[in-house]
Amino acid sequence: MKNIWYTVLESFTRIFGSWLFAWVSRIIAAGYFLFSKNVKESRRLYSLLYPERGAFYHNFCAFRQYQNFTTIHYDRFLAAHGQATGFQSEGWEKLESVVQQKGAILLMSHLGNWEVAAHLLQQQERKQKLLLYMGVKEKEGVEALQKEHLQDSGVKIIGVEKDGGSPFDAVEGIRCLQDGGLVSMTGDIIWRDDQRQRDVDFLGGRASIPEAPYIFALVSGAPIFCFFSFRTGKNSYRFVLSDPIYIKNEKRNERDAHIQTAAQQYADLLEQQLVAHPLEWYHFDRFVK
Repeated sequence: MKNIWYTVLESFTRIFGSWLFAWVSRIIAAGYFLFSKNVKESRRLYSLLYPERGAFYHNFCAFRQYQNFTTIHYDRFLAAHGQATGFQSEGWEKLESVVQQKGAILLMSHLGNWEVAAHLLQQQERKQKLLLYMGVKEKEGVEALQKEHLQDSGVKIIGVEKDGGSPFDAVEGIRCLQDGGLVSMTGDIIWRDDQRQRDVDFLGGRASIPEAPYIFALVSGAPIFCFFSFRTGKNSYRFVLSDPIYIKNEKRNERDAHIQTAAQQYADLLEQQLVAHPLEWYHFDRFVK
């Protein structure tokens, strides 16, 4: 029964055309908007983004957010059935100049389509090993389809269970970096209560983000790149890579401050991109405390 309704929708879409997939997914998204308990978190986020606007506008933004989320699955369907994904990139040369010498950590966010970004990385950097860490929350439900598609394209995925991952999972990531590979990690979701976290300033409040990417950077010496992907049209995207963020591993008593500085740099970049692309925020749980 796994993903049976998605499979049925795909089958009918092959017969009647891609418009059916688009409309059915939008109807399903409208149902989630009407009945999901998480909608209040979306309204709260947009009230922080637009404090001068009223509740109707915040509600309208939340509706658009849910509708835009359907494009992730629609574009995946198009790509799976022969339509190439078009893209433009900003900052790609920064990553290429680094991976010739060492590995790099890619911080993905639930802003834009991180799945397409991972596919593109695999296509562009075929010589580089790509390792993707996914929390257990991201492997449930529809996200299981994302995991399957990524594995089919050659991306190696390590799932971190809710009750804690194996120490060998971390060792494998460090080795990948030391061998010049790319390690992709989620920068904006905490999937375990006991997970090491960093509190950062965000939208006038505080948000908690995972500490693991910065520990990996500290131990391996690899730089962190913040990687965002935004939809510009039907199965068309713009990819943005930040300048590399390095964490100094010189004096033991200064390491904590270096990690905090790097975490805040990521939060500032995330906030900047969120303000520019507010309706592509696909983080449906509470983020800002």
